[in-house]
Amino acid sequence: MAGSRIQVNKAHKTRFSSKSSRHVHKTSLKDRSKISKPGSQVVKGARAARIQRNKMVQEQKRAALVKEKRALSGSLSPPRVIVLFGLSASVNISSLAEDLLQLLSEDRNVLEFPTVASSEYKLRTTVLKAPHGDLLSCIELAKVADLIVFVASASILSEIDASNDYIDSFGMQCLSVFRALGLPSTAVLIRDLPHEQKKRQEMKKICTCSLDSEFPEDCKFYPADTKDELHKFLCLFKEQRVKVPHWRNQRPYLMAHKVNLVVDHCNPEQSTLLLTGYLRTHCLSVNQLVHISGAGDFQLCKVEILKDPFPLNVRRREDLMDSDKTHDLQVINTLVPDPLKQEPLLVENVPDPLAGEQTWPTEAEMAEADREFKQKKIRKRALPRGTSEYQAAWIVDDDTDAEDSDSSDDAGIDGMVMDGKPSTEDDHLELDDDEASLALNLIDSDDETEADSVMMEGDNLTREQIEDEIRKIKDAHAEDEEFPDEVDTPIDVPARKRFAKYRGLKSFRTSSWDPKESLPPEYSRIFSFDNFTRTQKHVLKKVLEMEQGSMDDCVIPAGSYTKLHIKNVPVSVASKLCELSRRMPVVACGLLQHESKMSVLHFSIKKCDTYAPPVKSKEELIFHVGFRQFVARPIFSSDNISSDKHKMERFLHSGRFSVASIYAPISFPPLPLIVFKRKLGDLSQTAVVAVGSLRSIDPDRIILKKIILTGYPQRVSKVKASVRYMFHNPDDVRWFKPVEVWTKCGRRGRIKEPVGTHGAMKCVLNGVLQQHDTVCMSLYKRTYPKWAEKRFPIDD
Repeated sequence: MAGSRIQVNKAHKTRFSSKSSRHVHKTSLKDRSKISKPGSQVVKGARAARIQRNKMVQEQKRAALVKEKRALSGSLSPPRVIVLFGLSASVNISSLAEDLLQLLSEDRNVLEFPTVASSEYKLRTTVLKAPHGDLLSCIELAKVADLIVFVASASILSEIDASNDYIDSFGMQCLSVFRALGLPSTAVLIRDLPHEQKKRQEMKKICTCSLDSEFPEDCKFYPADTKDELHKFLCLFKEQRVKVPHWRNQRPYLMAHKVNLVVDHCNPEQSTLLLTGYLRTHCLSVNQLVHISGAGDFQLCKVEILKDPFPLNVRRREDLMDSDKTHDLQVINTLVPDPLKQEPLLVENVPDPLAGEQTWPTEAEMAEADREFKQKKIRKRALPRGTSEYQAAWIVDDDTDAEDSDSSDDAGIDGMVMDGKPSTEDDHLELDDDEASLALNLIDSDDETEADSVMMEGDNLTREQIEDEIRKIKDAHAEDEEFPDEVDTPIDVPARKRFAKYRGLKSFRTSSWDPKESLPPEYSRIFSFDNFTRTQKHVLKKVLEMEQGSMDDCVIPAGSYTKLHIKNVPVSVASKLCELSRRMPVVACGLLQHESKMSVLHFSIKKCDTYAPPVKSKEELIFHVGFRQFVARPIFSSDNISSDKHKMERFLHSGRFSVASIYAPISFPPLPLIVFKRKLGDLSQTAVVAVGSLRSIDPDRIILKKIILTGYPQRVSKVKASVRYMFHNPDDVRWFKPVEVWTKCGRRGRIKEPVGTHGAMKCVLNGVLQQHDTVCMSLYKRTYPKWAEKRFPIDD
């Protein structure tokens, strides 16, 4: 029989495929068996450590995800909150809420309370309806929602062929505010689809394409006309991972199911507010402070942990129903705060009125001060050269002028500040010499110009003529958009008094400004941090330790059904909260350490396009910062990255971000911001002004208000010019002489001397000045927010 004809190919040479196999041919067969390639699981060195670390991180993430899923879907987790929001006024969300509750509840009866526990879906939910047209209620519902269900009606497109009618103006406004707050998990339910299958799919596709751009990428669209479609939606919602904004995971909060008050018999104006509901997100200590949205910060006097009224277990539910017929919910545990550990309700710092006082002067110091005063009284007056005694007798020397010259000679108190340095004594002496030379016409021929030899034409004009001429020139040179800081120098009041708080800066970016200089009285009532970032890390670390340890007897675990007893709540505030609970949720959130103390908060905000009226600085506004609400009067400023000084803005401009600074309770970022403005003093009638986020907490942030004084050249001789109408007084010209001047065409210079008696002055510039140019002077002063009279919106 012939041999096998199967083709045998030559084996591929793998001799040098790896470094370890290069010298295998040199070893014997005995040793070759010992040299083997290491297995895939046996790795040494840094690569092994990296693989092990990545494996541990992956296991930790998987364990955290499983723990989160069990916590949200288990029997100990609070019910999930579903908020139904109609995108237009024609959408009927009441029928949808009834269908969902009937599908979830087992008794199939109309439910009085929107929280149900379904053993079929193994899910506990709270279904809430957002009232269309009530912006504040919709925002408060969005803050506590685990899932926002946007409901659209497909019948709108069939009636009017316009896709924009799916969302009306109120729906678009709410959507923009929800995005600023941070959207939780979202879904869109489409109602009123046609019964015919082909038209049904077509209408659903049209609706989905029209609304897809308004919602997040992971948002899904569901038809919701039949019970089978709602059943499919609930099954998917049960398995869905709940996504909530990050700021809600930092603090514990409670959405009240019941709101009651107990009047204090000893003090009829105070009461104890009772809030009953599920504690969410984190554990709460009975020693912590709590904030009630719109009402303020308060202490707890007692916390009762109650038996869960909506258990998933059917037997427990039947026992609970039998017990409810006889008495209230059973109290499992009662926690009372520890007076030594309870955080005090410290809002403002108590200033010491004698903290800045000096010691009482001794008799020797008082005698020395009298001696110096008498020497100043009898000092020799500075008179022009060549003045006789008869001429000196006619020169008026007022006491006020003497006092001004005394104070300017001492410490430069009345001197114009340039870059934080007062003008020196030599400057004042030089001014006196120049004034004398002008009075006697003893001007050097080298410095003589046309303006020196000719008296100013405005010397003989009346006040009305001067104002009319200034107004004409202002109208001719008006550039309000490019130079919005221009102000008119008053004629009645001297400029050195009107602008006494202002100073000049050589450079806005590099010139120094002491943040502790000349602080207002309100700064004695606020708190500041040496290192805010370090304090925030320390506070969050303590929260994490309390969450992980839970060894303290004063800690209420998350997911418990509790009743908070909040003490020292004014009766008027408590009664308003009871009324508000009928149309919007009342939320109480736990405060972190230091969050009840007042400080200066800075927010990055942007004006809404839908709000047309101007918003002025220091105007009373309502700030919604996370769960907290308070009234403030902010000042707006630009964000200057390259400098420690920031320019104040008189109005909140649309189309760009600004920084709003206010006096408010400390809050640790990140937190969203919604700014409202009240209409006619009614809390329910408010408009959204701006949205943004919390930026920082820094009382030392320097905000400077800038003004520009303008003058107009009358006589020009190359680089020298006589300028008028910037000041109306020669003393003002001498006062502001150290400050640099500039022109709108780019020239820079200085004031040399006053000319005449009506405030004209001679200026020297670094280039040829055009006749149509405008001479400007920039002055700055530091501004601060205004302290609001009422701290919280509900106080009204």
